Amino acid sequence: MRKLPYALLAFAGTIACNDGGLSPDPTTAAPPSLAVSAPAPTEAAALDIDRIIQERHWPYLTLLNPRFMTGDSTSPDFMTLAPSGYTQAADNAIWTGHYLAAESFRYRVSASAGALANARKALAGITALIDVTGTDVLARFLIPLSSPYADAILAEEAHEGIHEATYNGERYAWLGNTSRDQYSGVFFGLGVAYDMVADLGVRAEIRSDVSRMLTYLVSNGWSVVMPDGTPSTTFIGRPDQQLSFLQVGRHVDPARWDAIYQAERAALAATVPLPIQAECGDPHGSYYKFNLDHINLYNLIRLEEPGPFLTIYLSAFTTLRTCTRTHGNAHFNTIETGLLGRNKARDDETATLLTLWLERPRRDYFVDNTGKYPACGPNRSCTPIAVNERYTTDFLWQRSPFQLVGGGSGTIETPAVDYILPYWMGRYYKVLKK
Repeated sequence: MRKLPYALLAFAGTIACNDGGLSPDPTTAAPPSLAVSAPAPTEAAALDIDRIIQERHWPYLTLLNPRFMTGDSTSPDFMTLAPSGYTQAADNAIWTGHYLAAESFRYRVSASAGALANARKALAGITALIDVTGTDVLARFLIPLSSPYADAILAEEAHEGIHEATYNGERYAWLGNTSRDQYSGVFFGLGVAYDMVADLGVRAEIRSDVSRMLTYLVSNGWSVVMPDGTPSTTFIGRPDQQLSFLQVGRHVDPARWDAIYQAERAALAATVPLPIQAECGDPHGSYYKFNLDHINLYNLIRLEEPGPFLTIYLSAFTTLRTCTRTHGNAHFNTIETGLLGRNKARDDETATLLTLWLERPRRDYFVDNTGKYPACGPNRSCTPIAVNERYTTDFLWQRSPFQLVGGGSGTIETPAVDYILPYWMGRYYKVLKK
């Protein structure tokens, strides 16, 4: 794939918008001090995060976040699970896909048996999210009904639609109303894992998962409908996402998907930049859109052969980076490195951003930067907030860097995939040293 020169482009838009993030009561236990000395991004930090994920974030088949009794680190109940046990289940699929990508990059870099085991575990969870629905539609989340935490988790996410099924001889509940972001995270992880994990069993499972989901989507006109007939979402109007999924399909199973991809590419490629141009009109609102854009364009571009279609895809990526490059986003930086090649200024920034990430707590403590940064709208800074001063959330890089206020009470431990994914990806692309 041809390389484009890297240019440090500034985006000067200051469009005001409604933030959508929660601002809970700040009268909770104070978080640990953010002003601590942090090492440069290290493998030791990444491995410790992996250990904690396996110990506390994987109670069943997929990634899940624990909720504890208190956010007060001096309390004897600091590490005691709350009665509800776990939370934020509705985004189970997307983050399991990101974790699969992280562990796949780790395996390619280190050949670690632990990384391979974790990648296989995440892949098995994704397969379960497809199996449990009975129609090859992707579930958001699944949990055995025998779990002592099932009732509380399902009550919290009941608005997504609760379905039941027998899976591997056991009764499970699963969440529907599956969104485009869940599919995007899963296809991202599967596409990365297929190339990073040279294991025949892993590749066969990925090939099956990809083809099952694509067959469902294509046969349903790129609309997602739950088994009970409830409509969920549609990919109509998102040529970038349709083509990214088909690109992964033809990569893992060319005999089945190459001709379909080529036909759809001829029809849709010219429109790929359009939704991204529209989204860049607001660099703050619904910021998660930029994570979806980056992960979908990553597979779409890196797997495309040189030619006019690659030029169009790269044009879309240039638009995306023009409106996000100054946002202090290590995840987006490593994706750009993977597509456009090394750049010292960007790579040095990535290392700095991950160093600052290590200064942040793992819990979701409330943060209020009001008055510390000039405001250009409700809950919106005029400039990106420093990484070590942003609030802790499920995946930092999908949250607006301009959000002044956010977080919770410090009872939810986030999985820190937002560290290990750019870390191991950065190791793979030689942005970071061991």
